[in-house]
Formats: sequence, structure tokens, C-alpha cells
Amino acid sequence: MAETKIKIENVVASTDIKKTISLDRLLIALESSEYEPEQFPGLVYRLKEPKVATLIFRSGKIICVGARSTNAAREALRKTVRAIKKGIGIRINENAIKVKIENIVVAVDLERELNLDHLAFELEESEYEPEQFPGLVYRIPDPKVAFLLFSSGRVVCAGAKSLEAVKLAVKRLKRRLSQLKV
Repeated sequence: MAETKIKIENVVASTDIKKTISLDRLLIALESSEYEPEQFPGLVYRLKEPKVATLIFRSGKIICVGARSTNAAREALRKTVRAIKKGIGIRINENAIKVKIENIVVAVDLERELNLDHLAFELEESEYEPEQFPGLVYRIPDPKVAFLLFSSGRVVCAGAKSLEAVKLAVKRLKRRLSQLKV
């Protein structure tokens, strides 16, 4: 089986500084931030490098969205923690910050068209309702991911917690499609 090119579209990661944060004060201190509590309970802080958004909650939980690599997500969370520290003077031990990868979303091109009507009958744990959504949803339990398969051969894989899990999931999808002679 040829190596499939995997393109990371989004990495979601989180950390928790375990301190209560005044989001009103933080809004004043941080440029490129938005806070509208009637719309969303967190402060949105946009970084230019890496180009991501971090969601900062009063509880001290911080979520990074939009990163294109796990390293970029980690770097963005570290920068955000430093900005909070500097912005409102909270004492935080930066070395004690643990980053957890929550979700990696990737795109893959199988470089062949897929007959989704056929696959809907052959793939266990799949859902296909073309009137509602043009892709077939296929879930596998190990690693626990969901695939969106499109007739063009493009595939989106979501739910993995590591790049190794992504690679294993894609390999298992390709093997299953090969077994079905697709």
C-alpha cells in the first residue's frame, strides 16, 4: 500500500492553569482579544504566530483551535499562558503546564472516486444520507475516529489524539476499502 499524503487541517489542544481568571481585566490587557459573555463564555485571543485562536475561560482552562501541527498548538498555548501572566499578573508555573491534544483533523485524497451508495451497504458502522450531507460517515473503534468519505475520493478524518493514531486509522480505512475491492 502506497503512503497516503495526510494534510493536517486543525489541531485542538487544551491546558488548565488551575487559576480563576478575570476575563474582563484580560480583555483590556490583551490586544487581539474579544469577550462577549452573552454570546460565548470564554475570551477569544487570536495569535498571529502561530495563526490560531485560543479560548480562555474564567476557570483557567484554555483551548487552542486552528493549529496546523501539534507543535504549533503547544507553542500557542505556552504563548497564551505567558500573555495571561504578563497581562494580569497571575503567578503561573509555566513548567507545570500540561498540554493535552484533544483532536486532530486531517484531509486525505485516496486519488480515486468512491461509490458511496455501494459503501453505505458494505461498511459496517457507516451512515449515508445524501439528501442531508454529501459525505458518508464511517466510524472505527480503534483508534476511535470518524471518517467523512466523499465521492471524489477526498476523506476527512477527525477525532484522533495523535498523528500515530491518524496514520493507523487511515491505514485501516485503506485496508478495509481494499478488502471491499473499492
